Amino acid sequence: MKYERLNNNVLMPQLGLGVYKVLNEEVTDVVTHALNVGYRSIDTAQFYENEDGVGEAIRNSPIPREDLFITSKVWNSHHGYDNTLRAFEESMEKLKLEYLDLYLIHWPTPMYDQYIETYKALEKLYHDGRVKAIGVSNFNIEHLERVLNECDVTPVLNQVEYHPYLQQDELKKYCREHSILIEAWSPLARGNVLNDPAIVHLAKKHQKSPAQIVLRWHIQQDSIIIPKSVTPSRIRENFHIFDFELSSEDMKKIEKLNRNERTGRDPNEMNVR
Repeated sequence: MKYERLNNNVLMPQLGLGVYKVLNEEVTDVVTHALNVGYRSIDTAQFYENEDGVGEAIRNSPIPREDLFITSKVWNSHHGYDNTLRAFEESMEKLKLEYLDLYLIHWPTPMYDQYIETYKALEKLYHDGRVKAIGVSNFNIEHLERVLNECDVTPVLNQVEYHPYLQQDELKKYCREHSILIEAWSPLARGNVLNDPAIVHLAKKHQKSPAQIVLRWHIQQDSIIIPKSVTPSRIRENFHIFDFELSSEDMKKIEKLNRNERTGRDPNEMNVR
C-alpha cells in the first residue's frame, strides 16, 4: 500500500474501497473481504444508508482501529451548521466509532448556499478531535475559493469524478496549488474506459487487466482512489496495482483520452435534497 500525506500531516492510503450503492445487508461481507485482502481505507456516506453494516465489519475485524482509515460524508439534506453536527452524530451512532478519519461535504448544492455553514461545522468537529481530517466532495473551483476565503481550515482533499475521460486539469491544478489532494470517485468511469483500445493495448503490454492499468494511472498521478466493487475477485484484482509501473509514454497515452465526459452530475446542477 502507498500512502499520501494530507496537508495536516495525516497519512491516508492511496487505495480504498468505495461502498456506494452497496446494500446495508451485504456491505459487512464486502468490507470484511476487502480488509482481509489488505484494504485499510473504507469510504461510506450518510446517503449510502450502509454505515451500520460498515461499522459492523470494522467491529468484527481483528485489525486495530488506528490502522484503518474511515471516511463518511454529510448529505445535502443536512446542510447548515446545526444540521451537520446532528448528521455527524447520526453517522457515528450507526458506525459506532469514537472518531472518523475523514469527514466530507458530499456536494456543495450551490442553489441552497449553505456549504460554508456546513464546512464551519466540520471545522468544529476537527478542532474538537472528533475527526482527524476534513474535506469536500464534488466542489468546483468557485466553491473551493469561498471555503478558502471564508473558513479557517484548508480542506485536505476534494473527492470528485475523475478518470481518463474526465481529467479535470484546471481543477487539479488549482487543488495542487492549494495543497488539496484529488480523490477520484468513479476512477474507472463506471467501467466505460475499460474497453478503450488504448487501455486494452496497455493491459496486454503489462499483462494486467484494463482496470489495473487505469487504477495504476491514478496512483502514479498521486491521486487517491476508491474503486467500488462487491465481487471478491475484482476487489482483490483492484488491490494488486503496486507491483508494476506505467512508463511516461504509457501515462501520456492515457492522458490523451480526455473527453471532459462525465458519468455523473455537474456539481453546479446537483441540488437534490
